Amino acid sequence: MMQKFDKTLLPPAPDLSFELALWGQNLHYVAGIDEAGRGALAGDVAAAAVILPDNVDLFGTLNGVRDSKQMTSNQRQYWAGEIKRIASTWAIGFASNAEIDCLGIVPATRLAISRALEALSLKPQYLLVDYIELPDCAIPQTALVKGDARCLSIASASVLAKTARDELMCGYDRSFPGYGFARHKGYGTAGHRSALEQLGASPLHRYSFAPINQMKIQGGSHV
Repeated sequence: MMQKFDKTLLPPAPDLSFELALWGQNLHYVAGIDEAGRGALAGDVAAAAVILPDNVDLFGTLNGVRDSKQMTSNQRQYWAGEIKRIASTWAIGFASNAEIDCLGIVPATRLAISRALEALSLKPQYLLVDYIELPDCAIPQTALVKGDARCLSIASASVLAKTARDELMCGYDRSFPGYGFARHKGYGTAGHRSALEQLGASPLHRYSFAPINQMKIQGGSHV
């Protein structure tokens, strides 16, 4: 069971304290992992894995990286480019809305994470994961509550997961016009719910999620 975390202990910005402890144990390939889109009503869940080089100077080089939810879109775009440039390796994995409906959101998130890990060009020696535990993964790991606010590798992964998913949802907006996916990225905003009432659910929606499951499906023209 995940232990509670005292939020007053959060650092001003995510730092390298967890990475430094592992680097000191000769574990140089430490992957930070985070996801984006777990709570959305539509679209994929995305996961990113980032291995940063074992260099203490990264704390200054990536000093603008935060939990992606605390950054503007422009900030995320800029720092995503810097993270990709600096990282030893990085990768994104997705699980579709159909897989979410079939497996459930937590197993589907783990599936997206496994796909990201498989796509890395270096095999991680240790994983630092934002909150979620990976019981089927043999790589040693630590799940951190508020990891994206505490750990620079996880914060970097949160930025890459968020920007990759946002780009995907903007593409879906062109395929399924009228829902406003480019604006709300599939989350349950008032505008999204209003569009659902008018158009019904699209093939992109998560039918296992209560707001969709409980409504009358009208979107046959979108199938």
